[in-house]
Amino acid sequence: MKKKLLILLFLFLGFIIFVIIKFIIFDKNNEFGILKINSSPTTSIFIDNIAIGKTPFEEKYKTGEYLLKLIPEGTATETASWNGKINIFKNSKTFINFNLGSSDILSSGEIFTVQKSSSSKNNQYGEIYVETEPQGAIVTLDNDEKGTAPLILQNILPGDHELSVFMPGFFRRTQRINITSGYRINAFFKLALDSNQKKLDEIEKISTSSASKESKKDIFVIINNNPQGWLRVRSDPSINATEEAKVKIGEKFEFLEEKNGWYKIRFNGNSESLISGEFIEGWVSKEYSSKEE
Repeated sequence: MKKKLLILLFLFLGFIIFVIIKFIIFDKNNEFGILKINSSPTTSIFIDNIAIGKTPFEEKYKTGEYLLKLIPEGTATETASWNGKINIFKNSKTFINFNLGSSDILSSGEIFTVQKSSSSKNNQYGEIYVETEPQGAIVTLDNDEKGTAPLILQNILPGDHELSVFMPGFFRRTQRINITSGYRINAFFKLALDSNQKKLDEIEKISTSSASKESKKDIFVIINNNPQGWLRVRSDPSINATEEAKVKIGEKFEFLEEKNGWYKIRFNGNSESLISGEFIEGWVSKEYSSKEE
């Protein structure tokens, strides 16, 4: 009788072990999520360096972390490729969308994954975790500015929302998302540099700089006739300041600034304009000189 009980006990334990192995190990290997990838232009898709197809792509894929590569095809060979890590979670969708430019900094896109929220205390709300490249982009939800990335937004009402990120000098990225109670959306945005804006900024700086220089170069100080036949150039706008040089009557020098009855001038490079001494910049009295545009 005891032997029969022992056999039954062993059989029961064996069955329990089999169930544990089946549901904990075997079923885990069969966990899948949905992987959806769009790109412009069309790209070949590589996961962990294995080609799996071309964009657009949507299929079931085993859960886990992978290295994704998007490599442009055919006539788009001058377009930059993209690679990065992605996660696929059980029974949820990983959505990837990229617009590839001629270089990495001119490429943009987003990656969205959905997973069960571990930090949410109230299951009637959802969460959004936002990362951007580069970091520090301004995050806006439904036209309400929330802060700068990386950023966690909690207690988001279920339903459709508009998520947007922006950084000065880069193109804005916007996506419609659907929040589910008790779940977190992980949103990664890659921003593309607005090269047109950069060029405009550079042109504006150059124009401003040129205009500033032009305005200064267009104004001169002329040394007027006086009984001495020359004029002192001093180190400071004061009659007691050190004499740097003596300049000839009728000579013309670049005007720099005006202060307390004195003009600041720059040496014109002509050594014959000097009677004595030397200077790079100095001050002459307004009483014996005048400005000319």
